[in-house]
Amino acid sequence: MAGPNERKPFLLRLEPATIAALKAWASDDLRSLNGQIEYLLRLALREAGRLPSRARSDRPGGEPTAEPTASRRTATSGRPSP
Repeated sequence: MAGPNERKPFLLRLEPATIAALKAWASDDLRSLNGQIEYLLRLALREAGRLPSRARSDRPGGEPTAEPTASRRTATSGRPSP
């Protein structure tokens, strides 16, 4: 059985512009590219109600993350927050 922090390698093909945008966003949020992709996928799964209850936190340790940065709010909603 897999441990709670075990990661499974997965190949993902993206357009160069998408990768560049994700790298810039990850840098703004002080995350690695992989960490940013994982964060965004967990966020989308949670918002859709599709994340299993034992994996509902943003971090493997279960700690909630801080308030999203302006760049995150802009990218997820398409417009900056007030």
